[in-house]
Amino acid sequence: MSGHDYEWITFDCYGTLIDWDQGVSNAFEKVARASDLTFDRRYVLSLFNKYEASEEISYKKYRDVLNRVARRVCMELGYRIGEYNFIEESLPRWRPFPDTIVALQRLSRSHKLGILSNIDNDLFDQTRKYLAVPFDLIVTAESVSAYKPAHNHFQEARRKIGNARWIHVAQSYFHDITPCSRLGIDCAWVNRNKEISNDPKVNPLFNGPNLVAFVNWLEGE
Repeated sequence: MSGHDYEWITFDCYGTLIDWDQGVSNAFEKVARASDLTFDRRYVLSLFNKYEASEEISYKKYRDVLNRVARRVCMELGYRIGEYNFIEESLPRWRPFPDTIVALQRLSRSHKLGILSNIDNDLFDQTRKYLAVPFDLIVTAESVSAYKPAHNHFQEARRKIGNARWIHVAQSYFHDITPCSRLGIDCAWVNRNKEISNDPKVNPLFNGPNLVAFVNWLEGE
C-alpha cells in the first residue's frame, strides 16, 4: 500500500512521539533518591501503568490522574514526599524520541496529521513546541471527557476526518491498537518495547520498532 492512499495520519502522543517511560521514570527516580530508597525502573513503570488504568476508568482531568497515581505509587514503595504533583510538573519538559521529528517532517509533506492523546489541553500545549510540525487535528481526553481505550477519541476523529482515508499510529497496544482494531480503523503499531500480541482479532497493518520504520513502510521503501 502506498502512503498516498491515506490522507490522514493520527498519532498517540506520549509513548509514541514523546518518551513517556523516560519522563515518568526520571521523575520517580528523583523522589526515590530524596527518600534514600532504591529505584527499580521496570517495577515503578508497571505500578504506574496499573494505577493509571484504574484512575482513567471514570473521567477526571489528567493532571488529577497523574497526581493520584503518583500518590499511590509513592505510598506502595515508601517514597516520602509531601506533594504528589511532581509528574505533572515534569511533563512539559519531556522530549521526543530520536526518530520522532524526522518522521513527522517527512509525513507532513504529503499528509494531514493529527494527535489523539490522553492529556489535558494545556499540558499538550506545552509539549507541542517540541514536535516541530503543525497538526490539523487534536483530540485530547479533556475535549472528549474520556480516556483511551474508550472509543471517544476515535469516534471524534472519524467525525472530523469524515470519509477520508486514515491510519492511526501508536505505541500502546492497550490504549490504541486494540480499540482501533475493534472499530475497524486502520492502525500501525510502533512497537518500541517489542511486545507480542496473542489476540488474533487485533491486526495492526504495521508492527515495527520506531516511527522511521513506519514511514519507510508507508512509502513502500
